[in-house]
Amino acid sequence: MADTAVYTVEGMSCGHCVNSVTEEVTGVSGVTDVKVDLESKKVTVTAEGPIDDAAVRAAIDEAGYEVAG
Repeated sequence: MADTAVYTVEGMSCGHCVNSVTEEVTGVSGVTDVKVDLESKKVTVTAEGPIDDAAVRAAIDEAGYEVAG
């Protein structure tokens, strides 16, 4: 059963931002899908098992952005 988590990401403003976040988060072990909504600043992550929250946050940070909250 897939798990899904939604993150609010600050600082994204363009298609390049979306691509950077998508690429980094897709590299997290177990992640099967990443959807980035630039307008709402939401990143929806789907994984085949439990989502490694710390790894997803680190990947967003690596892309140059910050998870709100």
